[in-house]
Amino acid sequence: MIKKNKPQILFFILLNLFFSLNAFSQKSVYAGIEIGRRAIKVSVVDVNNIRKADYKILYFATDRLDFAAHIAEKGELPQEDINKIGITVVDQLKKIKTDFKLLEENIFIVAAPVFAQARNIDLLKTKINTLTNKNLDVLNVNEEAKTLVKGAMPPVDFANAFLLDIGAQTTKGGYIDELEDDKLEFIPLELDFGTMTLTDAVKKTVVNPNQANDMATYQEKAFDFNPVLRKKVKALLDANPPLAKKNKIYLSGGAVWAFATLYYNDEIKDHYIPLTLEDVVNYDAILKNNFVKFTNQAKTNKEVARVLSTYDQQYLISANNILQTCLESIPNLQSKKVLFVKEGQVIWLISYIADRSKKVNTNF
Repeated sequence: MIKKNKPQILFFILLNLFFSLNAFSQKSVYAGIEIGRRAIKVSVVDVNNIRKADYKILYFATDRLDFAAHIAEKGELPQEDINKIGITVVDQLKKIKTDFKLLEENIFIVAAPVFAQARNIDLLKTKINTLTNKNLDVLNVNEEAKTLVKGAMPPVDFANAFLLDIGAQTTKGGYIDELEDDKLEFIPLELDFGTMTLTDAVKKTVVNPNQANDMATYQEKAFDFNPVLRKKVKALLDANPPLAKKNKIYLSGGAVWAFATLYYNDEIKDHYIPLTLEDVVNYDAILKNNFVKFTNQAKTNKEVARVLSTYDQQYLISANNILQTCLESIPNLQSKKVLFVKEGQVIWLISYIADRSKKVNTNF
């Protein structure tokens, strides 16, 4: 009887083995560990459709550790930092492997561009490889804008959108042109003002040092500085005529995160949050005339408190001046769709996944 049914038995054994293996390794689940300037961030995502940026964040964790300050001070990573990074990465790797069904090739470990300045970066790379049997990639500062665009904008929108990321030092981003033979060309965008650099530039126009931290004086000087900012933004747009034809504008960075959190003040689950220039203008009025509204909200709202612990009122005003100026300078803005990229922490990971997907053209 057994011999007679041997082919069927073998078939069912193989079939069960196939489903068992698939049950323990989900091809759509990816994990990324980012060793950043001031924290180690861990993300696990389940990707349904990478072309449409349709994914679900299954897990996110942050360990606050300030590595950038030590690199700036010593020119290298102290052994203590290398040890802390190794322990944290191993602990998090163990956790996500236990909690999620991950393929080894779907786990990526990267370090922020600032780590390239550490003369002993090879020690960290060796440490990570020894502990995890995985390579540590140091993100290239020259590729940062391209990584942002590929990870923040859904690939289906590559031809019809551009990205601006308002950071601390600069505002950067870019867009993608489709060439012949299915090739793509990345065009970077950069404005040499960010939240902190604009604040510093405005403060330098205050003649009396005793008024440097006076809010009324700062607001007056920030208003006077706006023509300089508008001129810079106009030059950026004029140098890139294709931007006028793009129908979608994706925005990321701390400035937009602060606006969306403080003004909309609700738990929006979508990865992309629509915003309007009218809302930005209304938010600007609150920032300058009724800031106590946000300080009161911070007493009961953890996300609002996190924004105010990251940026003071001057920084928030500068951040919104950049955001508002950029939007006001875009021709026919009312006919375009403006979206805040909410999940900034997974942008690099989504970019990595897109690079390895056969469904996305990354032929740059």
